[in-house]
Amino acid sequence: MNEVRVGVIGLGNMGKGHIGYMLENKVKGLELTAVADKSQAAREWAEQNLPAETTFFTDPYELIASPLIDAVLICTPHYSHPELAIACFEKNKHVLIEKPAGVYTKQIREMNEAAAKSDVVFAIMYNQRTNPLYQKLKELIDSGELGEIRRTNWIITNWFRSQSYYDSGTWRATWGGEGSGVLLNQVIHQLDLWQWTIGMMPKRLRAFCYFGKHRQIEVENEVTAYAEYENGATGIFVTTTAEAPGTNRFEIAGTKGKIVIEDGKLTFSRLRVSEPEFNESFKGGFGSPECWTFEVPIKGEYPDHRGITQNWINAILHNEPLLAPGAEGIKGVMLANAMLLSTWEDNWIELDFDEEHYWNQLKKRIETSNYKEEVIHGV
Repeated sequence: MNEVRVGVIGLGNMGKGHIGYMLENKVKGLELTAVADKSQAAREWAEQNLPAETTFFTDPYELIASPLIDAVLICTPHYSHPELAIACFEKNKHVLIEKPAGVYTKQIREMNEAAAKSDVVFAIMYNQRTNPLYQKLKELIDSGELGEIRRTNWIITNWFRSQSYYDSGTWRATWGGEGSGVLLNQVIHQLDLWQWTIGMMPKRLRAFCYFGKHRQIEVENEVTAYAEYENGATGIFVTTTAEAPGTNRFEIAGTKGKIVIEDGKLTFSRLRVSEPEFNESFKGGFGSPECWTFEVPIKGEYPDHRGITQNWINAILHNEPLLAPGAEGIKGVMLANAMLLSTWEDNWIELDFDEEHYWNQLKKRIETSNYKEEVIHGV
């Protein structure tokens, strides 16, 4: 195989965005051969913007079964991601899903199990993993430069969304249409980067989610969470879509210093002697380890969404390791589910929480949601 024939399911903003760089031939080894969407407006857009040889399907399952494609990029609403991905695995089609992997971990785990039984390449569109800023952070932590992680603090409040944004679609910010708010729609990227860069998931967390705060919506749009890790480390995660100007500051403290990412810069305050070693040997009343603070140079381009797609195609054609394996999509959703469950139950939540119980709690909210159409989505 010299080229991968790709079909795109879903011609919303993300689907059209991915198609844009595909038509500009910015992903080597990819040929767009088919698209699928149920709406008449999508058909008209396809007729006006896609090459005549691109086949249009109104039924996504017909696209998945078609011999015209080898691989599928899924850009549909959240609930449908696992269902469509499983259908692809059954037809031996490679899969790249948009974030989030799904709405609740039970359905994502079923998707991951189906993927493991197949022989296809499965990736997720965690495009911020291509950012050299976070790649450098992960490299420094993985190499031991920061020592053992002791504390993290991420304030990510620059995902501002106005009421008009939420009003632009009846499915937006509803339990029935999206199944969550800021946690799955915006900061799923940061939830992924949080665990990916430091290399560990919390043992348990306590969260305080606020639903429809300063906005007329059903779901959460402000969250403060406190996490505890197996090694004794702690973490704080703060987010909202109703704050301007917003902040994006990620601070990671380890036994060998502290790293801060803010304003596109990575600043490393590096201890010459680790905190445990200094504490063991220092005999004075007051004092602290010598510390050098400097900005770490960041090299390399940020290919964003295109980079994940290229990596997926390279994995199919050349066995290149995936930067964002699809099976890892469950981790960010697990953090989001745990934060919501913690709020609903007003208690600490272990990260091995009962997935069926979470799904039952979510269904209660779906039943009272203002968005009713196809709320169960085949489940």
